[in-house]
Amino acid sequence: MDLDEVRELFDRQLRQGARADEPGTRVERVDGVVRQTGAADDWNGVRWSDLDAFTADVAIAAQIRYFAARGHAFEWKLYAHDRPADLGGRLAEAGFAAEPEETVMVAPVRDLPTAVELPEGLRLLRVTDAAGVDLMVDVHARAFGTDSGHLRHRLLTRLREAPDTVVPVVAMAGDRPVSAARMELPPGADFAGLWGGGTVAEWRGRGLYRALIAFRARIAAERGYRYLQVDASDQSRPILERLGFVPLTTTTPYVYDS
Repeated sequence: MDLDEVRELFDRQLRQGARADEPGTRVERVDGVVRQTGAADDWNGVRWSDLDAFTADVAIAAQIRYFAARGHAFEWKLYAHDRPADLGGRLAEAGFAAEPEETVMVAPVRDLPTAVELPEGLRLLRVTDAAGVDLMVDVHARAFGTDSGHLRHRLLTRLREAPDTVVPVVAMAGDRPVSAARMELPPGADFAGLWGGGTVAEWRGRGLYRALIAFRARIAAERGYRYLQVDASDQSRPILERLGFVPLTTTTPYVYDS
C-alpha cells in the first residue's frame, strides 16, 4: 500500500471532495475551506483547507464569524500534513481548544479478518430503530462518561433518512448492551469509516473491539469499499496495528465554542 497515494485519495474524497454526511446538513466551499453546517445537534465544522501564511488568519476569522452568527459551536478538524505548518497554533490563538490528537489509520478491506469471534453468551445486534439507538447511547454513556444526546439525534436521523450510509451495531450480554460501534459508508468513496467503538469497563480485554471491526469489515467488503479508516486513540491503536492497520497521518480536533 502506497501511503502517499492513499493519503492523497483520502484528502481528495473525504475532505476536499466531502459530501454532507448527515441529512439536513450541507457542505460549502468558501474562503479557502470546505465546511459542513447544519443544526446545532449536527456536526458543524471545517473538513479541509487550502491556506498559507498569508490567508490562514483571515480564513479562521471568517469561519468564526460564520458559525457565531448561527450560534453554533464548531470544529476545525486539523491534520498533521495541513498547511501552513503553524495552523494549529493560529487556531489556538484565535480561541480554539485542541482536543486529544488521534492517529488516522487505514487498512485494505481485503486484508482484514472478517470472522466474528465473541465471548460465550454474547451476540451482535444490528441497530435499525430507536430502541437500538438507545442501547448504543447507553453503552457510550457508560464507556466514555459523556452525554450522547448528539449521537442519538444523528443516528436516528441517519437511520430514518439515509439508512444505507451507516451501520450501527451493539454487542449484547443477555438484554444488556456492553459494547457498541458504527461504520459510516460515504457514497462514491473508497473509504468506509469506523467510529464510536466503546466497551463498558467490565467487558474490556475480551476481544469485543476486534469482533466489532471484523463484523464491519465483512459488510464493507460486501459493499465494495477498498479501505477501512479509523481515527484511533492511543488505546485502540495497538489493537488496530495487530489487525493490519497502518498510520496515515494524525488529526487534532480544534473546537470553538461560540
